[in-house]
Amino acid sequence: MPELVLSIDIPAPQQRVWDAVVDWPTQREWMLLTDVRATADDGVGVGAQLAAFTGIGPVGFLDTMTITAWEPPHRCRVVHTGKVVRGTAAFEVQRITDGRSRFVWSEWVVLPFGILGRVGWLFVKPLVALGVRYSLRRLAARLAS
Repeated sequence: MPELVLSIDIPAPQQRVWDAVVDWPTQREWMLLTDVRATADDGVGVGAQLAAFTGIGPVGFLDTMTITAWEPPHRCRVVHTGKVVRGTAAFEVQRITDGRSRFVWSEWVVLPFGILGRVGWLFVKPLVALGVRYSLRRLAARLAS
C-alpha cells in the first residue's frame, strides 16, 4: 500500500499542537485548499466522523473519514471512507521538550485503477507531498507566533 509520511518540528508544547490540529474548522487556515468539518460526534473520539473538501470553489473532492483511534494529545487515526480517497491516515504529536513538539502526518492510500493507479501515484505523490509540506510549514508558523 503506498504511503506518505512527513513531519515537522514545531516550537510549541504538545498539547497546544494537538489542540490546533483537532480544531477541525480552523484547519483551513493552515491546510492548503482544504476545509474540514465534523459530521458526527463533534469530530471527537473513536467513531466520530469528518468531511474534508479539497479544491477551489466548487471544483474539488470530498474526503469523508471516520476516527478509528483517539489518544489525546498523541495520536489520531482515521479511515478514509470517500469515493476518491481510500485507505487510512494518522497524525501524531510527539513531545520533544516542554516547549517543542514533532508533528507527523501519515497516509496509507488505496489506489484505484490497479496498475494505472500505482503508476499514477508515482507522478501524484510528489505533488501531494509538496502540498502537505507547505501546510505543515504553515501550521508551524501559526503555532510559533
